[in-house]
Amino acid sequence: MLERILRVFKLDRTVFAEVEHDESATTQAASVVAIVAALSVIGTIIQMLFSLVRGGKPDLGGMISSVVVTFVITFINWAIWSGVTYLVGTKLFKGEATFGEMLRVIGFAYAPQMLGIIPCIGGIIGGIWSLIASYFAIKEGLDLDDTGTIVTILVGWLITVVISAIVGMLGIGGAVGIGALSGLLGG
Repeated sequence: MLERILRVFKLDRTVFAEVEHDESATTQAASVVAIVAALSVIGTIIQMLFSLVRGGKPDLGGMISSVVVTFVITFINWAIWSGVTYLVGTKLFKGEATFGEMLRVIGFAYAPQMLGIIPCIGGIIGGIWSLIASYFAIKEGLDLDDTGTIVTILVGWLITVVISAIVGMLGIGGAVGIGALSGLLGG
């Protein structure tokens, strides 16, 4: 799995063809998303600690809530992004994939978001890097040309943002919508 993660960081597009066809890689993709979620949680905790150092008031309940929401949102974003790109790519552009294949390639494309643990710039760099990796993942996973891939990403991202906003408004919490938007910027 580590070797595959490193290949994603190198933007080696062959890793996506490999995980697309390796059904046992679904667990690995989920592990990549879990690592990203755990590192996001650590980043959230670090931000809260910086707030305390600056004189903020400790809010253990808020911290626990933020940790849980951050972790859960990462997995929700993965499922939504995989599902929407699968539907857009297969229905609009006649791409060839299964939902499981999209889960695997998108899950691995999340790997660069591990940089989000680096304060300030890590999340931005990781998000952009992950978006680029998502391009290769979606292109390979759906067997699309460049135009089909780009339009799938744009349409899929827009639909995913709308779904995430609706989910946020339905009472799962404003943090869900905000978390979804920030997570989607990374892929």
